[in-house]
Amino acid sequence: MATINKTLMAAVMLLLGFIAANFGITGAQVGVCCGLLGNNLPPISEVVALYKSNNIKRMRMYDANHAVLNALKGSNIELILGVPNSELQRLTDASSAASWVQSNVVPFWPSVRIRYIAVGNEVSPIHQASLAQSLRPALVNVFNAVRSAGLNEQIKVSTAIDTTLIGKSYPPSEGAFRDDVRWFVDPIIGHLVWAKTPILANIYTYFSYVGNPGDISLPYALFTSPSISVWDKGRGYQNLFDAMLDALYSSLEGAWGGDLDVVVSESGWPSAGGTGATLDNARTYYTNLIKHVKGGTPKRPNKPIETYLFALFNENQKSPELEKNFGVFYPNKQPKYNLNFGVQRNWDLLAEHNSTTLSISSDM
Repeated sequence: MATINKTLMAAVMLLLGFIAANFGITGAQVGVCCGLLGNNLPPISEVVALYKSNNIKRMRMYDANHAVLNALKGSNIELILGVPNSELQRLTDASSAASWVQSNVVPFWPSVRIRYIAVGNEVSPIHQASLAQSLRPALVNVFNAVRSAGLNEQIKVSTAIDTTLIGKSYPPSEGAFRDDVRWFVDPIIGHLVWAKTPILANIYTYFSYVGNPGDISLPYALFTSPSISVWDKGRGYQNLFDAMLDALYSSLEGAWGGDLDVVVSESGWPSAGGTGATLDNARTYYTNLIKHVKGGTPKRPNKPIETYLFALFNENQKSPELEKNFGVFYPNKQPKYNLNFGVQRNWDLLAEHNSTTLSISSDM
């Protein structure tokens, strides 16, 4: 029996070693957005080193900053590469989109692991009508340019949708886009479904909480509610993040996009500058978010949610004051909170399973 136990342990450890070697850390769903609107931030090379030293495997950047792209070469950090809203109108021209891809994507691939290109960020047909007209043509043109470069299987081209275009979000199962924006969202969703590309969405429970404190409790927004707060067709919601994300899934279903995955391309909580914006609340939110996204939502359980924390640094050139305080690091690279970005390291995983195996062996 002892021989069988040792053989079982060896087999399990060999398998876990293979998994560790080939897939790195577990729970590596969390990235961090890299905004650079500050005059006191460290050099780009130190920014990339900060990601690596903290085991942050994914980054979102908001434009094709070549200094950042060059610093990312060989880092193995996966990237959401942004096309700013200011570029959208120009990229409605197919040749300009092809030129953008040839200048900002092709020279850096594959030494920079570009995962997505985000064409536009939260474009609203309500407040940015002319810009909204440009989004889908620019999105399709960049997609076609990436495909012409032979990279469409490796790099997905999407956009970060404006979640305020959801006209009904409660209950989550009845989430639906506003009727007056369907002309805008439906063709974008249709293209992403055809291209088999996730849609990006910025999910902020903070703004929902401060906008409606009478109906939304702070614990519900911070993942600290002690019990289920909302029941919806047999699904229990203990936090606002799940409810917001499931309302988006329902909205996509109503626009023929039910098969789309959602990448949470921003989520965060400010540490100062507004109602409920404290260090303790922000620490609680980020800590719980990192843990929570490993497990999915009530509507899509057991499906990890690729999520990007907003943001890396406090950025002192942003306004209003609230917007300066979303950083998880200070500009001097000191952590604002003690966050475990890797969730579990390989050796922690092996130790955990070694202990489990020993327990199994003793029972045998």
